[in-house]
Amino acid sequence: MDKPVYFISDLHLGARYIPDRRAHEARVVSFLKSLHGRASQLVMLGDVLDYWFEYRTVAPRGYVRFFGALANLADSGVKVTWFRGNHDIWLFDYIRDEIGVEILDNVVIREYLGKRFLMAHGDRQGRVPLGFRFIQSAFRNPVLQKLYSGIHPRWTIPFAHGWSSSSRDFAKYKAPEFNPATEPLVKYANEYQKTHPDSPIDFFVFGHRHCMADYHLPDSTARMIILGDWISHDSYGVFDGKEFRLLQFRQSEERGK
Repeated sequence: MDKPVYFISDLHLGARYIPDRRAHEARVVSFLKSLHGRASQLVMLGDVLDYWFEYRTVAPRGYVRFFGALANLADSGVKVTWFRGNHDIWLFDYIRDEIGVEILDNVVIREYLGKRFLMAHGDRQGRVPLGFRFIQSAFRNPVLQKLYSGIHPRWTIPFAHGWSSSSRDFAKYKAPEFNPATEPLVKYANEYQKTHPDSPIDFFVFGHRHCMADYHLPDSTARMIILGDWISHDSYGVFDGKEFRLLQFRQSEERGK
């Protein structure tokens, strides 16, 4: 029998608003170690790093223990897939080539253990504010990326982390609550099922929203999953071919089950 597929999202490693970044990284590393011998694949659905930009010959400092654990997992035979999010949008070829991680972007449909999954980070699905769409378009523009790469990292990295921190005060942070009546990802999934009746999806899996949700779509057998985050929830999903479970990690799981 094939081993389960695991899903995580929104780790935001390196975020300046997290009080103890080393402990935060250690929890993620413990999770990755717990997958040895248990997982066939790990799918990371974006915003794994709070900021990342690869220069041609230079990569940002930090994340050594995380990258080491990820490399050990990939070397052990677990296929690792990393979707770009709106924070780690500038993943290019360094992690792909050095660790052997598959880098994907936007919406991807795949079959896992006999079920069809539609996956995306979730920042470009459903209703997206005009200002956010403009920023996303600029960030993905290859000319602007080239110009940005010409600015010395001593300026770009503090600026990027400061921008990220300005949008989230950890002391006052409260995880958002899931409301299916207003959730744009629910609307997106419902519309997709209606417009693709000949190729229905079994599981829609997203990140980005920082809430945990396992929602059965009306008039459908499909489920819409939002994976939560590793700021408030330490959450992950696992699919064993029969059941999709949305769980929260405890460090004792490193010893295995």
